[in-house]
Order: sequence, then C-alpha cells, then structure tokens
Amino acid sequence: MSSHSNWSRRGFLKTASAATLSALAAGFPRIASANEIEKIKATADTVIVLWMGGGMAHTETFDPKRYTAFEKGMAPDAFLSTFPSIPTAVDGIRFSEGLEKMAAVMDRGTLIRSYTAGDLGFILHSRHQYHWHTGYAPPQTVAAPHLGAVMSRTLGPLNPAVPAFINIGQRFDNGEAEELKAFTTAGFLGSEYGPFNIPFPDQAADTVRPPGDMTPGRFEDRNKFYKKLLAASPVGEHGSDYQKESLLRSLDNAHRLLSSPAAKAFDLALEPLESIRKYVPGYQPGQKFDAKRDRMGAKYEDEMVGRFGLGCLLARRLAEVGARYIEVTTEYIPFLNWDTHENGHSRLVAMKKQIDAPIAQLVLDLEARGLLNRTLIVLASEFSRDAMIEGKPDKLIKNQVEVPDKVEDPKHYGMHRHFTDAGCVLLYGGGVKKGHLHGLTADERPCKTIKDRVVIEDLHASIYRAVGISPKLAYEIEKRPFYTTRDGEGKPVMELFA
Repeated sequence: MSSHSNWSRRGFLKTASAATLSALAAGFPRIASANEIEKIKATADTVIVLWMGGGMAHTETFDPKRYTAFEKGMAPDAFLSTFPSIPTAVDGIRFSEGLEKMAAVMDRGTLIRSYTAGDLGFILHSRHQYHWHTGYAPPQTVAAPHLGAVMSRTLGPLNPAVPAFINIGQRFDNGEAEELKAFTTAGFLGSEYGPFNIPFPDQAADTVRPPGDMTPGRFEDRNKFYKKLLAASPVGEHGSDYQKESLLRSLDNAHRLLSSPAAKAFDLALEPLESIRKYVPGYQPGQKFDAKRDRMGAKYEDEMVGRFGLGCLLARRLAEVGARYIEVTTEYIPFLNWDTHENGHSRLVAMKKQIDAPIAQLVLDLEARGLLNRTLIVLASEFSRDAMIEGKPDKLIKNQVEVPDKVEDPKHYGMHRHFTDAGCVLLYGGGVKKGHLHGLTADERPCKTIKDRVVIEDLHASIYRAVGISPKLAYEIEKRPFYTTRDGEGKPVMELFA
C-alpha cells in the first residue's frame, strides 16, 4: 500500500496494467464481516462530483488572501492572490472575484478550506487524481474501484434503467489518458459497476440510441450475437467467470436503458432554451462543443464553458431520473484548464467563467425541484497551487516550474506550483450544513492548513456517510479485505453535517 517517492508515469502505467489483469482474474468480491458494519442513516440518495482537474488554487478561488495587482518587475513572492475578494451570501466568508454567482448561493452549502492532499512523493496529477477518486495511492496490487463504482456496487441503482455511475466531460485520448483510465473504473468490483462515459454532454443522446445507420432489429441481432460469443468464450479469455458474468450484465443494463423512458434525460434538446442559457449564456440551438478547435484561444475557452455548463445541466437531468453517482469535470488535460504552469491569472479568469454560472444554477435548480436535500454536490480538485512553494513547506519536492527573480511578464503572474498543504472542497445539499465554514489556513505565505485538517480518508468517509455507507465496509478480494476508506480508518467529519 506504500507509495514511492519518485514514481514515474511509466511505473504508474506498469502497475496499473498489472492491477487491471488482477481485476480480470478476481472472483466474486464479497462484503467482509457484514455483521460488524455500523448501520448509517443516509442523508443523500445521489452524489454529484464537480471535478476541477488539474489543481485549483485555493487562494484564487474560495480562500482568497491579500490581493496584489500586477506590476512589471514585481517580486514573485509579493502576491498571495491575483484577484480581489468579494462577499458571499454568508457573513465572514469571501470568495475570489469572478465567482459572483456561486458566492450568491454560499448560504446553501459548506466550505472546507483545510483539505490536504496526500504525500505521494513527486507530484503527478494522475497519481493524485487516482488517490482522490479511489482513496488509495498507487501502486496497488489490485485495481482499486472508483468512488462511484463503490456506491454503484454497494447501494445499487436508484432507477434500474439508469446507469448508477455516470462520468461526464473527460476524454481518454489526451495526455495521461491511460493513467486516467486506471482509476475511472470499477476495478475488481466488475464491469457492470463501472462508469457510463459521456465525453461530450451535447452528444449524450447519441450514447443511448443505436448507431444512426443501424435498424433496431439489426442492433438487437448484433447485441444477441455478441453476448452469445462472450458466453461461449474460453475460460480466462475475458477474466474470471465472475468478471465475464459482470460484463454480460453490463450489456443487459445498457440494452435496458436504450428502451427506457429514462433515456430522454440524456437528450438536452428536450430542455427549454431559456433553461440551457442559464447554464451556457448565449447558447444557440444546435451549437456543438467538441473542443477540437484552437486549444489556447478564445474559441477553446468558449467551447469549454459550453461543455462544462451542459455537463452540469445533464447532471441535473440525470439526478432527476435516478442516477446514483454523477461526475462532471472541467476536463483534465496536461498544461490546460486548471493545470496553470503559466498564465495563471488569465487562465483562471477563463476557468471561473466556465464554472460560476453552471454550478450556481445546478444548486438552484435542484433546490427548486426539491432534490437538493437528498443530493450531495461535491466540488473538489486533486491539490492546490502557490506561486513559490512546491509540495508542502516541511516536505518540499523538486520544483516543476521555474519562477523568475522578477515578474516582468504577465504569464508569470499567478499560481503555478503544486501546493498540497491546503485546498478547498465545496459541499451543497445532502445533509450538510448551510452557510458553514470548516477549517482555517494561514493569512500569509505559506497559506497552509492551521486548523481542522481534512485528509482524503475522512473526506471519503464523510461522502460515504451521506449515502449510508460505513468507512469500515470492506470487500474481500484475493482473500483479504479492501476497505472503502484506506484500511477502514476514515472518520466522517461530523461538523459538516446539519
């Protein structure tokens, strides 16, 4: 279970591949010691994770510090925040400029300012994302299941026709794609509990209907033929008998969705135009957001605003029809979006534009429909950023970004280095307190956690508690228990709950 201090992408992939093979060979994952697991009353039925992939700087978003405007020739340690702060709907809680709509709904949620990322050695985004999404640091001897897969397996679907675990907005043909695939999986739990991936939310309707050139009858025949081939395949070709049966059940689940009325939830064309424009201002009917144009220019930024906004709208529609776990990402692409190795300030102007209106509207829409109380929204990122410090003040690691002695160019004005000693997590609904602040960070650099630290085990324990899952729940695999939180040690942060 230990991590290596200098873990490379190659090592990550090698171990992930071995774990995948181990998952294929795994038998039925039984719940271990069920009689010893505490019974927890759920406060939420659905979880929506809004993933800020790439490292969202806490001092530039939900934990603003002293603001210093850009001046040519300024010292790089002169600024703590590159945006002034703004008030929120809660006295005493301020956000960073550019998050005005989210600030207006802060009275519906809880803000954690003391999330601390794990010490995993040399910082690699995909490793920390693996850690956040599974609760375990790679390498692992088994394929660790994603948070959404654990909920899917343990709780089952709210609606049998709707995939319990839906992943929106992340493509797997960009940099570090294989590393992302390593944790976006059900692992040893089996294919039927894995994610239903929708890279482009405006094309979601296409994922729940047969290919356009295929008649329903031909599609049905092909589905039956494929299942027959799979069932007749030699032992071991598609993993253990359990894994093969799980794959067959996943096919049945997908086929059930195609013919279900719930499939309409995937079709954003059925949403009123005025509603879409609350998530994507200026949206035009038929507008496509495929993010294949100029990746660094205004067109790219507009497309990403549209993709994430439509993803949040799709999440609302899927929550309405009974999805269990939904993740919407701003999409992790190395050196883009939140991965601000340069142009930190200007890039965050664009990132705030991407998330502010859609997230606030998601909260308001779920509240208006009477769903917010039973839906836990979690906004998070793998770690934070700082202009000067790489890692933690007491555990510095090799700098991955060079900082000039004087900031002569605006591209160096912002947060470029990976900072793991503080970070923000924003929670709405699902039984958490309203207008609540948890944790405290230092007002001067290093802006580290100084009160009520929250680590991944305890954050996961809190999320699991909301849906009624014990942090000590374990699945037996390879004749040993694999816990929902590392070694079953996670403790829910009870101060977060109403």
